[in-house]
Amino acid sequence: MERLRCVCLILGGRMQRVVIFWGLSWMVLASGALLVCGDDRCSVIEFDRVGLRVAHDLRNQSLDHLMTGVTWLGSLMLLLPLTGLRAWCLFREGHRRESAFIMLALLSASAIGHLVKLWVARPRPDLFAAWVPMPEDWSYPSAHAVQITAAAMALFLVSTRRHVAWAATLRVVVLWVGLSRIYLQVHFPSDVIAGTLASALWVGGLYALIFRRASILGRERDGAA
Repeated sequence: MERLRCVCLILGGRMQRVVIFWGLSWMVLASGALLVCGDDRCSVIEFDRVGLRVAHDLRNQSLDHLMTGVTWLGSLMLLLPLTGLRAWCLFREGHRRESAFIMLALLSASAIGHLVKLWVARPRPDLFAAWVPMPEDWSYPSAHAVQITAAAMALFLVSTRRHVAWAATLRVVVLWVGLSRIYLQVHFPSDVIAGTLASALWVGGLYALIFRRASILGRERDGAA
């Protein structure tokens, strides 16, 4: 009976964290959507207007080449095989839970991002000319920001100590991919910020769901031994 009560407490605490993380993730997406596309119509808020103008004013040939290349790091066409390769390596090393987690984090976050695009239906920026072909889907949230954040955070969370320094550099990649979408005039700043925050919270909830119970029970067994 005591053990059953302990397990219930563990599950309750774990699910509470999951609900909080995922609730905040959807809250970010919903509040952002209401801000930029409230009253059944989308508008350009001043924050987005200023951000795109600053990005346009910073234009130069060197940054054009850099941002055009960096932006591909957030593409699912690149992230999916790279994450899949890392997942396979983890699986071969016996880390099956970690392998499944990083793939699920990327795929679920990407799916949510694209579903919200269809729900909000925010048009792409047109204040200044885009410097790459304009994507055909909707603008909010930035799928590139969602995807690179999910992949980077998932890899960071399952990294061992000797890989933490490498994993930490992924945060810099997240920043640059987000900036590249604004610089190239294919996303509003609010698209990138909402996508990044919502994705990080979603992956945090997924991590709590998959790993937290195992780690607590593991410590309990160690204490009993």
